[in-house]
Amino acid sequence: MTTTDPRREALRRRLADLGFDDVRFAAVAELRDEGLAGWLAAGHHADMAWMERSAAKRLDPRLVLPGVQSVILLGVNYWTAAAPRGAAAWARYALHDDYHDTMKPALVGAGRVLEEVCGLRGDEYRYYVDTGPVLERSWAARAGLGFIGKNAMLISRRHGNWLLLAAILVKARFEPDAPVRERGDGSAVGLLCGKCTRCLAACPTAAFPRPGVVDARRCISYQTIENKGVIPRELRRAIGNRIYGCDVCLEVCPWNRFAQEGRRMLLAARPELGRLSLPEILALTPERFAAVFRGTPIKRLKLAGLLRNACIVAGNSGDASLVPALLPLASHSLPLVRAHAVWAVRQLGGAGRLAEARAAEQDATVLAEHLAES
Repeated sequence: MTTTDPRREALRRRLADLGFDDVRFAAVAELRDEGLAGWLAAGHHADMAWMERSAAKRLDPRLVLPGVQSVILLGVNYWTAAAPRGAAAWARYALHDDYHDTMKPALVGAGRVLEEVCGLRGDEYRYYVDTGPVLERSWAARAGLGFIGKNAMLISRRHGNWLLLAAILVKARFEPDAPVRERGDGSAVGLLCGKCTRCLAACPTAAFPRPGVVDARRCISYQTIENKGVIPRELRRAIGNRIYGCDVCLEVCPWNRFAQEGRRMLLAARPELGRLSLPEILALTPERFAAVFRGTPIKRLKLAGLLRNACIVAGNSGDASLVPALLPLASHSLPLVRAHAVWAVRQLGGAGRLAEARAAEQDATVLAEHLAES
């Protein structure tokens, strides 16, 4: 790593002091397509239409911030050895207050540092925490923050698979950091994966049509978080006990042996969420959901989505004692919840009790609808 740009090294130190575990720099140029158009054309983005609408901006940050010359990539390490393990499995990042919120004050501080060190105005930089039209992963690979693994994740040699990314577009030029390998721009898939294919083999739903490419339609993270509708029946068994997101293709990566717990200055752990029992989750009311998940990423899923996911986990559990907790949901006011609750009860051998519950209802039309939906 060269140190001929004193502003860059001053920024690196100052931004690290704000709590970012890794700080790297990339020079702006229009990104090669890197498979985005083909990925979209194949429908691998499922119903995430915003990916298609913002494709041009994702490939050229000058359409996002005219005059931008550099991208500062920031990584926050969220790995911990003490992840709670309960009846339901949650993606590790979800067992914290929402990182979009907890990282924002540090990004505001980073803007002040840019103004102080580089003399920039507020309209000469723009920051994002994976919510804007920026391909953070691709820029991070260019800047040597890591490389793109066969699991399509950014893999860091220091932090393994466990980095949350943010990006600052800046109207100033900084000497770029080198990619993981000097030749090329770092965008090649599997630069340091060798012959390893553990992530591809471990995926419960076979969501990788080829290394480095995820078909969201088969991805458990997409289905349990982004999908707001019915989860396809053919995927439900493979979801297992994963109630929100999926870390399988991250957890099996050998590069994680180098991961160490970060400073966690920009994270607020919520381990109690991982200890919630399935009956507690299945019994959630709107008020209880709001109180328990306030300030977490899970709040965006809304109660209906979490109940849907919990029904699938319950149906996969083999635990017939959960049937009484599922029966009220089989008559839920929302068709989305009813459909998955009926499926879960059937999986647990409770069809007879389900029939009894249906017979007690007065609205035969509603009953016919939720039978068809399931």
